[in-house]
Amino acid sequence: MQAAEIRARLMATWHHGAYVDLRGVTCDGPLDLAGCTLTGVDFTGACFPAGIDARGAQFLGISWFGAAQFSGTAEFSEAVFTNDARFEGAQFNGPARFSGAEFRGIGRFDSAVFAGGALFSDTVAYGNFSLQQAQLAGAVSFRGAEWLGGLWCQDAALPQTAELNDTQVHGRLWLRGARRANTPLRAADFGMAFGYTYT
Repeated sequence: MQAAEIRARLMATWHHGAYVDLRGVTCDGPLDLAGCTLTGVDFTGACFPAGIDARGAQFLGISWFGAAQFSGTAEFSEAVFTNDARFEGAQFNGPARFSGAEFRGIGRFDSAVFAGGALFSDTVAYGNFSLQQAQLAGAVSFRGAEWLGGLWCQDAALPQTAELNDTQVHGRLWLRGARRANTPLRAADFGMAFGYTYT
């Protein structure tokens, strides 16, 4: 499907429960959603060979990218996800940028693979944020991130250089099986953790 057609369909007025079904679609060309206000969308299993630019976009409904494949840059900096953002099983082959993004529902990245780096600096998540079994490589930063609904990192794999400075975890911090290179991830690796920690 042409990128321009996808963009046009997502610019429809959002109503509660409404979403565009684009499961399994392959986007022809870079998808430019920067600064757009978007209706709900299900991109489960979609492919973005030329990447996506959703800087500053507002996702008003569901924003499901489960098992999606991003071959180019996945740019979501300053995006606002007003409902659940689901990226479980997503494959990011290029840089994944979520710096300054706001997750008002859950942020679910279970089993996601970040092969080209992952920037989550200064993100805010109001619901639970999950990195269960996620694999992150390259330049990885969570510097300044705040997780108000807790952080779940069961069996997550982060590189030794992953930045966790100035982070805040409110609620449950689940670190069982999580590793930073060959070292178990610890609560002390985060800036502040206000709730219970499970290791």
